[in-house]
Order: sequence, then C-alpha cells, then structure tokens
Amino acid sequence: MGKTTFALIGLGVVGERIINQILNHDSSEIIAVYDENKERLEEVAAKYQLPVAENVEGLLLTKPNWVYIGTPPVSHATLAEQAASHGLNILSEKPLAHDAADGEKMVAAAASADVQTAMHFPLMYSPVIQSLKQAVLEGELGEVVRIELQTYFPVWPRPWQQNPWIGSRQQGGFIREIFPHYLQVLHHIFGDLNILSHEITYPQDEELCETGVSALAKTESGIPVLLNGLTGIGQKERLEFKVYGTNKVMTIRNWSELWVSEQGQDEVQIVPDIKPKSLIDSCHGLVNGEEVLTVPFEEGLKVQKWIDQLLG
Repeated sequence: MGKTTFALIGLGVVGERIINQILNHDSSEIIAVYDENKERLEEVAAKYQLPVAENVEGLLLTKPNWVYIGTPPVSHATLAEQAASHGLNILSEKPLAHDAADGEKMVAAAASADVQTAMHFPLMYSPVIQSLKQAVLEGELGEVVRIELQTYFPVWPRPWQQNPWIGSRQQGGFIREIFPHYLQVLHHIFGDLNILSHEITYPQDEELCETGVSALAKTESGIPVLLNGLTGIGQKERLEFKVYGTNKVMTIRNWSELWVSEQGQDEVQIVPDIKPKSLIDSCHGLVNGEEVLTVPFEEGLKVQKWIDQLLG
C-alpha cells in the first residue's frame, strides 16, 4: 500500500494545520502547494520544505490522490470543478461553499467525475464527540429532550484569525466559521434538522458580518434544538454543545472538554478512553477502499443549506 498524496490550495492558519496533520501521518505526503499570496506561499513552503506549484493548473497536473481546498468559501466551487475535471478526489474546507447553489455545483461535479469527496470537520473525529455519540446510541443519557449550541466570542474575528475576509458579511462570520462544525455533529448523531425560526443581528456597517443569532429548530425525530451565538461581549470565549437527557446531560465545552452531569449532581469532566482517528486517516482509507468515518460533500451541502437559512 503506497502513500496517499495531497496537493494543497490555500495555506492560511487552517491550511497549515492540515500540512502538519499530513506530515505527521506515516502513509501520506504532500506533493504540491499553492497560494495566491506569494509571500505566504514562500514562507510556508520554506518552513516545511514543500514543492511549490506556479498556479492551480500546475498543481492539478501533479495528479495527487487528494486536492485540498483551503481558500475563502467563494472560490470553493470553481476550484472543486477544476479538480473534478482532472479526476482528482477533493478535500474541502468548511463551509462547503459560499452558498447552497455553489454547493450543489460541487456535489454535481464530483458525482459526474466519480471522485471521492471529504470535508474538514475535525471535531467529528475527536474522542469527546465519539464518546457523546456512543452514549447517545447506547441510551446512556435516557430520552434526549433538548440540544443546545451556545457560542460566545468577546471579539470577531478572533485575535489569531485576522484576514481580509473572516469578518466580512459576504464570506465571514461565526455562523459560517463555527456553526458548521456543530451542525455537522448534530446531523451525524441525530439526523436532519428543520430550522423553525431565527433572528440575526448585524452592525450598521454593511460590510461587516453578524454580531448575534438565535434560532429554534427540531431534529427529524422531534428533538427541540436551540442555536445561539453572540460576539462583542464582556466575557471570555465560550462554546458549548449540550445534549440534555432524562438520565444524564453531556456537554462538549470549548471544543475538547467533555462534561457529564446526573440529576441533582455537579457536572464532572470526563477524559474519554478512545484513540482518536483523523481526517487524514479517512482520506488514506478512502483511497484504499476501506470503510471509514468521513463527511462527503452531500452531507456538507445539508449543513450549507442550514447556514444559508440562518444567514437569511
């Protein structure tokens, strides 16, 4: 079994995380990288000793097993169509696209070319999410009576993620950046979602992204869901994905903490005894015909449609 090869388009903060994941995976390698920002491209290529492509077409001609798209969402559809036309498997950053219409194009292009697709939803592979999933499936929580997502940011964009588009109304905002991770987890464990009502707040500057959102939804099995997000507030960043059961309540706090409580008891932090899998494991497995945990474009499109509804 040979190495799985990757070529990366887009070398931002998250793109660099992907680079490290691939370089730390014994059965994978990077054969080309490209970014429109030449200074950033040269910096990252030199830091990790990576081969540079002159342009997107040159990168695609290296014929990798996977093309990673880590550019702003508005460019995802065009790049995915280009990769599919070369018969290459596509790994996309989330959200899938700028909007559902572009997402439909990506799904269609991949299906027409009969290539594999995957999305970068690292939260799904984490031990805390896998523990939550196992507990729900085994009935450990009792009857699940509500699910809540609470996301609070003192400032947006976050201090470590300053770029020209992350705070823009056209492409940025926490609904596009943060909500997809948790909506995907929600879908993975509980199925489809129906958004019943929502309210979104924007600043006066029409160039800037949302400052708040509240939404009510239900899963296909009828579980009520509350989605809540706010920025520009006087507190530390806090993210909670909470599943309320009649026997137990489980909370994923700040991405990687799992907290469990029972009736009348204080919540306790649990460290899952689960060896984490990774997105790169899944990409390698897909190329070699294995059954693996992954998020194809079709599932990413469902999440995209919910994001569009919240932003509408």
